Amino acid sequence: MTLSADVKNLLDEATVAYHAQIAAAGTYLAGRGISLETANMYLLGYVAEPMIGHEQYAGRLAIPYLTPNGTVDIRFRSIGDDGGPKYLSRPGAESTLFGVNAFADDGDVIAVCEGELDTMITYGECGIPAVGVPGAKNWKNWWSRAFADYRKVLVLIDGDAAGRELGKKIAQQIDVATVVSMPEGMDVNAVFLQEGADGIRKRVGW
Repeated sequence: MTLSADVKNLLDEATVAYHAQIAAAGTYLAGRGISLETANMYLLGYVAEPMIGHEQYAGRLAIPYLTPNGTVDIRFRSIGDDGGPKYLSRPGAESTLFGVNAFADDGDVIAVCEGELDTMITYGECGIPAVGVPGAKNWKNWWSRAFADYRKVLVLIDGDAAGRELGKKIAQQIDVATVVSMPEGMDVNAVFLQEGADGIRKRVGW
């Protein structure tokens, strides 16, 4: 789906507005091991004062999908126990890779993570360039073309059945993929909180 100029402008405006409110999510971010530097790198936001039409996202973390041409989407994550869905997406929004600015890194190795927070931890906190699939079931076959020039693609999957299925699917489509599974029941974020950046880097051979 091609975004209109008006929609792009609104997404850019929302990104700036919600990023200015990110301090309200400081406790949550600290608990997930996400530093202020990483929050700024990804322009993470918090919906303290919703823009018109965003009232349903109040009290959620705003995760913008940044590209060299600006924001192309925003997903909104619950950061409390409000009983609602973990993630909310804009009506009609299509799944796309998260963190595509990592493709601008000069290296020949990149990671693919399951979810936005794991991607932010991998790149922002561990220094491993990474992009993210927004959910284990949302991989699109044509995304494999974006990795054609890499020497190695590290696929960091959750330690569960859905993660293993995602890793298998990506490995079938990207010849240079190396699947790295987290321990059973854990994701990259959980391992990072337990083992730190050195633990993640050791697991992927970085």
